[in-house]
Amino acid sequence: MENEMIIQNNIESKILSLRGKQVMIDRDLAELYGVETKRLNEQVKRNIERFPAEFCFQLTATEKAELVANCDRFNPLKHSTTEPYAFTEHGVTMLAAVLKSETAVKASIQIVKAFVAMRHFLASNAQIFERLDFIERRQISGELHQKEADRRIDELFTLMDKYKIDEKQGIFFQGQIFDAYAKFESFIAQAKSEIVLIDGYVDLSVLERLAKKKNGVNVTIYTDTKTKLTSQDVQKFNAQYPTMTVKHTTKMHDRFLIIDNAVLYHVGASLKDLGKKCFAFEILDSSLISAIFQNL
Repeated sequence: MENEMIIQNNIESKILSLRGKQVMIDRDLAELYGVETKRLNEQVKRNIERFPAEFCFQLTATEKAELVANCDRFNPLKHSTTEPYAFTEHGVTMLAAVLKSETAVKASIQIVKAFVAMRHFLASNAQIFERLDFIERRQISGELHQKEADRRIDELFTLMDKYKIDEKQGIFFQGQIFDAYAKFESFIAQAKSEIVLIDGYVDLSVLERLAKKKNGVNVTIYTDTKTKLTSQDVQKFNAQYPTMTVKHTTKMHDRFLIIDNAVLYHVGASLKDLGKKCFAFEILDSSLISAIFQNL
């Protein structure tokens, strides 16, 4: 726990407030993901459709100059001919998908925790930060965070407990869309060989989450014949993230997620609607997996 707290504090210190958003700069993310900054940005450009403005944006020359002036670790950017990119927490999770490495997936989970912790911290001190600009707000949030770390760390990590994949059950309330999808992606990240999803209503948003799987993990989807997925959608997915197979069944009402034929999740909402209404998930006895397959 002490080591994890050190890692989280290190990541939180790299989260900046820019254009009214909490972001991380490409150089810091590249270091955490274990890749060169150039390669990270190349992957973003190759998958630019995955990075809308609310996920990623390029700094202006003025913003870069302010960054260099106030953060010593960005001194190398002073003479750079290109402006760095900033990524929001949604952009961070998308990066893990396009980089497709185990290191990136693990780092992404830690970074998401840091973003959520920082968001809760800033929200609880909103009045203090209301009139402060980019640099002042970042400095004061860091000072307050350090002073109140002993009191707040238990609260923050209690909130983060929802991301632990060893939980037996949990509940998400209406509006917790990001939290619900982050939870689902933690299930996907643990798969080593196979993911089986049984969900009567699957669309492209579900495939975007499944793209976070590790390389070499096969995916099988059992869904209703009226699913919105097309054969072209499957082909495009397999071109980048092989291999996925879609099968049809009308025998299942509930949603199930099976990881490596060993872990069975029962999910109370269709995966395309996670967080839109209150729902719960639970881990069922793995002995039920064979019975489920027999009744598909």
